[in-house]
Amino acid sequence: MKTIRSFTIDHDILGKGMYTSRIDGDAVTYDIRMKIPNNPENDYLSPAAAHTFEHLFATYVRNTPESDAVIYVGPMGCLTGFYFVVRSSITPETAIRLVQESCAFVRDFTGEIPGSQRRECGNYRMHDLPAAKAVAADMCTVLAGWTVSRLVYPE
Repeated sequence: MKTIRSFTIDHDILGKGMYTSRIDGDAVTYDIRMKIPNNPENDYLSPAAAHTFEHLFATYVRNTPESDAVIYVGPMGCLTGFYFVVRSSITPETAIRLVQESCAFVRDFTGEIPGSQRRECGNYRMHDLPAAKAVAADMCTVLAGWTVSRLVYPE
């Protein structure tokens, strides 16, 4: 079997940020790296924080004018970040802006987490809003001033 592209990225030099992971036809996958891979301090997203972040991130982007072009928002299995998959009609500049706005939305969110009731969620008890907000606040700092030229993985 051939190696998938994300496994060819040197995770030992990958920092926090936003990168273009792949382009498949009109689908663009962005890597939103929130934690440093293989961190010796074992600093990863907690499943509860990632779950809450996903509910809020997905809710935000699916309530923007670009919502019809949003394909998927979800955490990476390694718990170092999220994938944001969009149609190519969303420009890279707009994708960056949407991620920046989503992080600010999560950072500032108060109230009941959307979709967090038993009938709405398959693991409704596993949420951690304070931890999701802390990750979002950090990413607001990381992504401040992020540009299209920085969407390229480091080599």
